[in-house]
Formats: sequence, structure tokens, C-alpha cells
Amino acid sequence: MKILAFEFSSSQRSVAVLNADESGVTSTGEVVESSPGNSTQPLSMVERALNQAGLERGQIECIAVGIGPGSYTSIRVAISLAQGWQLATNVKLTGVSSVECIAEQAVAEGLNRPLSVVVDAQRGEFYLAGYDCPGGKLREVVPLRIVSSDEVRAREQAGDVLVGPDVTRWFPGGRQVFPRAEVVATLALAWRNFVSGKTIEPIYLRETQFVKAAPPRVI
Repeated sequence: MKILAFEFSSSQRSVAVLNADESGVTSTGEVVESSPGNSTQPLSMVERALNQAGLERGQIECIAVGIGPGSYTSIRVAISLAQGWQLATNVKLTGVSSVECIAEQAVAEGLNRPLSVVVDAQRGEFYLAGYDCPGGKLREVVPLRIVSSDEVRAREQAGDVLVGPDVTRWFPGGRQVFPRAEVVATLALAWRNFVSGKTIEPIYLRETQFVKAAPPRVI
């Protein structure tokens, strides 16, 4: 299966192409730092990744996209790109948790011990999910939820390594790990949990907040 993956949930955007056939699995891609002074062009990243893989657009069989949590606007960009691609070509589509990608990336970087993935949720709160790594295989032990900084520190004090994008900004003892499109593609290949483009949404645990308009005044 030939998979094109996008992961835009953090300040390091990445695109990857994974090619799995009878001869084995190969992957190519790139990572670009997204900042106010460095505008990333998703389609240009896609073209470069395809060129590196030696593939044409029409050869892609599946689009895999990181669905957060993280930068909501950037995740929406990635999802829109994936939805448009599926609509135009009718390829398979799947969404992958960016938190699970971070955990898998941490293990790939040699971190084989209990860890908590920590992602900024704004308003002084954090997304957190806890994992154990028996035999180097991830097992979720704390489901993803929004917590306070005190709860994050409690996990650290209990022995977890804190990992995530920019985690050291708030927790100096943590380890900075970014989600990667290559991991998104690898998980998509393993899970093969394909969905319709209409149903894919960012992971966002907060309830929608709005102010209800007051009833019209009768004068």
C-alpha cells in the first residue's frame, strides 16, 4: 500500500510517503518548522515527498492524517487537504491520534519506560495521556483527557517521563518529542481503519463555548 501522510498538529509540520509492498516497507518525507517568519506550503511539501519516493499523485492509495490534539487551525488544514484528495481520487482515508504518534515516536527514540504525553490545551491546561511500554510495546494506561499543570506534575512525580511538543516550556524535566508523519503512515498501515472524509474531525475535548443571544426586546 502506498500511503501519503500529513502531520500538522505541532510547530513542526511533516509530510511522508510510505510504500509497503512484497519487497518491504520504505518511507520518505520532510519536516518543516512552522513559525510566523517561515510560511509552510503543504502542497509543495507533498510534491517534494512524492518526488523523493518516486511516485505520482495517482499512485497514492491511502491518505493518513494526524488529527490532534494540538494546533486546531493547522489540523484543520491537514484534514481539508486529506478530504480534498479523497474527493478527487477516491482513495482510502484514515485519521490517527497525534498523541499516539508522539508516544510511538518516543519509543522509537529509545524511551522504553512509563511516559505521559503532554500537549498544550491553552487556558493553563494540558492534554495528557499515559502509556506503559512492556517489552517496547505501547499500552495506554491513562486515557486522553484535559488536566491541570498540577496533575501533569503528579504524573512526573509518580515516575512518568513527560514527552510532547514544547513540553520543556512548562516542565523542564520533560523530553521534547514531536509527532511525525512517518509514524502516522506506519500506524495507518497497521490499523487500516479507513473512514469517509465527511466523518473525520480533529480531536478536541473541550465543549463548544458560546454566548446565547438575548431574546429580542419588545418596544
